[in-house]
Amino acid sequence: MPTVVDKTRDEVVRWRAHLLARTRLSAEELAERAETYQLNSEEMDIWQTIQGLDYLLEEND
Repeated sequence: MPTVVDKTRDEVVRWRAHLLARTRLSAEELAERAETYQLNSEEMDIWQTIQGLDYLLEEND
């Protein structure tokens, strides 16, 4: 059974910023590196999580 996490929009934004800070890259740099397959496994996990968070944030605009 999947786990459901209930977070406010502000919590999701802070979580996204925290994940991005772990990579020491800007969102644009991370996206560029993802497009050219230059991410290590941790960065790829973060990238995929950020994409999901971005989707959720867009959905609630």
